[in-house]
Amino acid sequence: MSDADAAVAAFDALPPHEAAPMLEACCGSTAWVNGILVRRPFTSLSVLLRAAENVWWDLTPDDWREAFDHHPRIGEAAATVRQGESARAWSADEQRGASSADDDTRRQLVQGNHEYERRFGYIYLVCATGRTAEEMLAMLRQRLANDPETELRVAAGEQAKITRLRLLKMFGDDRSAATNS
Repeated sequence: MSDADAAVAAFDALPPHEAAPMLEACCGSTAWVNGILVRRPFTSLSVLLRAAENVWWDLTPDDWREAFDHHPRIGEAAATVRQGESARAWSADEQRGASSADDDTRRQLVQGNHEYERRFGYIYLVCATGRTAEEMLAMLRQRLANDPETELRVAAGEQAKITRLRLLKMFGDDRSAATNS
């Protein structure tokens, strides 16, 4: 049994009130957390990752938007909804590329974030791991051209990537070091 699978087995044995906050650090959707909890035991990380993906795509758009609220805007440190310590640390690490941006790029990200929120009604969400501020800004500009239905699915896909990476981190799997491509 791998170390990651052993960590999943230990997670499977936790009572729900201890396991839920761990999951909330990965995805802020209450329905997603509850969906994962009721599917335990997983016995392996690969089974858990498949369940996480399946539960996510079975949720409603309101559930997705709830998860989005648990992320800070690109270039900011605080989310709309209070985050736990792990989620805050992961967000800061994931957005490392934005924190090293020049002043003009930061200003453009702030403006773009506000334009995105006016257009779609929720924060601009992108799986920022391994991306520069300039890449995230270019993606933001491209996505502003999406219709609301398309963009909601794109943002949900980005949340699914973030959740997967955070689950990998939580269970000590080295695939979490991989960047987006």
